[in-house]
Amino acid sequence: MSHLTTTGSQLSATGAERLGVGVPGYAHPLLAPAEWAELTRPGAPLHWVVLNVANGPGTRPDPHCLAAAGRLNNAGVRVLGHLDMAHGSRAFGDLVADAHHYLEWYRVGGFILDRCPTDRADLLQVRRTTATLEAVLDGGHLVLGHGAHPHPGYADAADQLVTFSGPWTDYRWSQVAEWTADHPPERFVHFVHGVPRTHLEEATRIARWQGAGTIFFTDRTDRVGPSDGAHRGERKGQIGPFETLPGYWDEIVSQIGRGVSE
Repeated sequence: MSHLTTTGSQLSATGAERLGVGVPGYAHPLLAPAEWAELTRPGAPLHWVVLNVANGPGTRPDPHCLAAAGRLNNAGVRVLGHLDMAHGSRAFGDLVADAHHYLEWYRVGGFILDRCPTDRADLLQVRRTTATLEAVLDGGHLVLGHGAHPHPGYADAADQLVTFSGPWTDYRWSQVAEWTADHPPERFVHFVHGVPRTHLEEATRIARWQGAGTIFFTDRTDRVGPSDGAHRGERKGQIGPFETLPGYWDEIVSQIGRGVSE
């Protein structure tokens, strides 16, 4: 994985050394065509975009997702396949099979392991999974979708960790785990929903102060109840807060692109 071998020049090439956006996974391209089209805009400060076909790659290639992933790949945007660890209860073989399908069908450049465990007891299992995915990817990007601060040993198991996923009302008063100070910002990801437009710059400053290198802020709210994963709510016929374009997307692109004074 690149977190063990990435040089300064490689970071500059990916843009991961500066604050940028990681998209948790928009709704299906048929439901969110504007969102997927916007991701190919030149100059958008994107680190990666998650593709979640059907809580995974699905049972066969989806032509609409194939087209969306192809446009992103052609635009030079890294696409990550969504793998659900189910808090450690998902079978290892099923995860690896899903990974192969993502690679074969959608040419993904990495994976996000959603609902990743956080406890020390699960660390060996997660390391086994990430080591296998590293071999399958041959140099791709791995993100652990904890949604909260895990045991510090997880920092060596992947390129990035999602250490916050939740509402603005929690984020603005949140505190970062002390051990994260031993790692550079490009190792950490924050997903925050319900951020008012008037607090967008404040949220960006919090991310910088807490040492996050990749963020996704949205004014959309969690309309589907408590999240069933690190960043995806149960649908129940509705679209979750991270599955649609923020109302102030243009402002995010402008603000992150030019940088905000720390």
